[in-house]
Amino acid sequence: MSYLDDQINAFKSNLTSSSSKLSNKRTVAAPSVSTPSPAPSHASVPSKHDLKRKRPEASTIVYSQPADTGTGQNIMTQVTYAVEYLKNKGNPQTLHELLSYLSLQYREDSYKQTIRTILRNHEKVEFDRNGAGGEGTFSFRPIHNIRSKEQLLGYLQAQPTAQGLNVRELRDGWPGAAEAINVLEAQGKLLVTRNRKDDHAKMVWANDPSLSCCIDEEFQQMWHRVKLPEAGVLAEELERAGLTPTNKSKVVRKAPKVQEKKTKKPRKTGKTTNTHMVGVLRDYSHLKK
Repeated sequence: MSYLDDQINAFKSNLTSSSSKLSNKRTVAAPSVSTPSPAPSHASVPSKHDLKRKRPEASTIVYSQPADTGTGQNIMTQVTYAVEYLKNKGNPQTLHELLSYLSLQYREDSYKQTIRTILRNHEKVEFDRNGAGGEGTFSFRPIHNIRSKEQLLGYLQAQPTAQGLNVRELRDGWPGAAEAINVLEAQGKLLVTRNRKDDHAKMVWANDPSLSCCIDEEFQQMWHRVKLPEAGVLAEELERAGLTPTNKSKVVRKAPKVQEKKTKKPRKTGKTTNTHMVGVLRDYSHLKK
């Protein structure tokens, strides 16, 4: 029994020593601190509307052309504004009046003389040496020098042909051309064609009142009593009469081709080689079909 007791005591001592070593290792090791995972909140979850890309607001500013501020440092820009001013004004203007409009009256004399020279040689500007008591005036030179109803009628009646006048070219030097055309048309002195979209005058011709004739009311009623057939019925009647509409291509029927019978060519016989039996063999070539 003593041997058994010794073994039990030795096992207990080993067990206690191993348990103490394990406890020491646990105390020495640093505890691992795990960060708690955040709880999912409803505010952190993006919605479908947030995931969509927001489009930038459309800008109304056009960057392809510079803004027209009415002023410019370039001398040709000033000349352009001067020509536009003469066109809208409609009256001859002196150089001093043009420089005052452009706010250039305090510039040096060389700059003013340069503008004067450019305006005198401009194709859309007419210079009058004797205007304003000899000072000289500038006026706009339109395509057609027409600025009144009388001038318009005189120009159209003096033409050697019945060619019309473009209203766009007429408005180049006469801003009130549209109103005058409407008045002359109502008086029967002009023939006017208009655009379907905006009913603006497009071309004008002189109207000769002597060519106008009055038709009796009886004939007008007879004319309106004649009923025109419908479009489909009219086309059918014309085709029955042998008339083809202009928008329909006429089909030309070709005559049928007569196929010629092919004759068989006689068969070519080969070269005769058995000449030594000419007296013995007979010729049956005439029996071939």
